[in-house]
Amino acid sequence: MFLRDVENNPQPSPYFDLIAAANSSGMEYWRIWNLLAFRPRIAEHLCRLSHEIMFEEAPISTALRELIAAYTSSLNGCEFCMKAHAAVAVHLYKDEALVWSAIHDLEGSSLPEKDKEILRFAGKITLKSGTIDEQDIAALHAAGWDDTSIFYAIAACALFNFYNRFVSANGVKPVSDQAFRRLGARMAEKGYIRE
Repeated sequence: MFLRDVENNPQPSPYFDLIAAANSSGMEYWRIWNLLAFRPRIAEHLCRLSHEIMFEEAPISTALRELIAAYTSSLNGCEFCMKAHAAVAVHLYKDEALVWSAIHDLEGSSLPEKDKEILRFAGKITLKSGTIDEQDIAALHAAGWDDTSIFYAIAACALFNFYNRFVSANGVKPVSDQAFRRLGARMAEKGYIRE
């Protein structure tokens, strides 16, 4: 990480404990835990918000919200978040080829057209948010999305535009594919809150 004081000064918290356990066992861990352990009160609020947006019951599936996170992260060039949330999406979809094809070649992927439309919208939020207008929402309605689903898609995309900048600017680097799969499976099953 770029900020050594952040990396080297985890404060007592669930993330402090996770880092200590990973270090004592020699396991790779997501270095975002260092950011979360540095200021536990911020982490608590951020993780509760993230869990609410990404995992609580909504008319848009958790799998698709995680795919939005991975797709948004790919557009922002945030390799850590892209791989982390692709791993979560793979676990939820149970289809690695589908997830990676949607990330790398949305139009050529076998993702349903309705879902492609919401990812196209996430792309516009990420790259051209100032140009979004009522026609974009009308296109989503025409594809079969209701306002609550669109709200959650916007929230997931906006959340990961924040995370991508938070992670990249702090220098959080990817871990091995095996660690992404292991940690992604845990997140897919339990969500974002660690207590």
